[in-house]
Amino acid sequence: MLRRILPISPILFLAFSGILSLKVHALGAGPAAAGQDIFSIRIYLLKNAGQEERVDKFLKDALLPALHRQGMTKVGVFKPLGNDTAAIRRIYVLMSFHNLDDFAALEGRLGKDAKYLADGKDYLDATHDDPPYVRMETITLRAFPGMTHLEAPADLKGPLDQRIYELRSYEGPTEKYFTNKVQMFNKGDEIGLFKRLGFNAVFYASVLSGAHMPNLMYMTSFDDMASREAHWKAFGADPYWKQLVAQPEYQHNVSHVDIVFLHPAAYSDL
Repeated sequence: MLRRILPISPILFLAFSGILSLKVHALGAGPAAAGQDIFSIRIYLLKNAGQEERVDKFLKDALLPALHRQGMTKVGVFKPLGNDTAAIRRIYVLMSFHNLDDFAALEGRLGKDAKYLADGKDYLDATHDDPPYVRMETITLRAFPGMTHLEAPADLKGPLDQRIYELRSYEGPTEKYFTNKVQMFNKGDEIGLFKRLGFNAVFYASVLSGAHMPNLMYMTSFDDMASREAHWKAFGADPYWKQLVAQPEYQHNVSHVDIVFLHPAAYSDL
């Protein structure tokens, strides 16, 4: 399970986006190439089934339709395996934006959408003593040069509740080591290896705002857990991977790994 990541509001993000754009190179993300999208992972923390139902209804009936009206057709909604019995339930929402300004303007655009305000009234007008969630966290990311946009998996088969979306976070011991791991994905073509082996990647990205920086995150997808295990076995045995991971310049560039296994919600676009 990913550890707690502190939220940042779109308003504050807009105010500091200029400063952030000057600092990301120092954090190892490097200058943005043309067309590298911005991703947002919103995580709802929920105390019971009632809160989960309210947030599901809001996402299904209000937020996703509103985002679709804005042209965002690939919004992912996911829940961790074992969510029903967890002490704190979670819902992950993955959104994609053209740039930081587009991301920061989201709440303003939603606030002008009368249908969204009406359809989401139960959630949006919730009282302090009956909130729809315990807490909401946000991670902001920028797509890798090697895969600049979010992609919907095209080859998955079988029932949704068996499909596995694997969300990984790799932390680097320093900014320099983190930059090295990003280069391993891009210049070292680790992305190409994942593609060749059929990992059905959704995104690869550097974290711009989060609690465990410097870190990168990526998401791959599989028909089921057996397929996931078979893919990783093939990855570990692949000659190109063995050659890549043995290169001296790519040593010690990951200090910690978090892995979350997710199922897509029935109303998810991904």
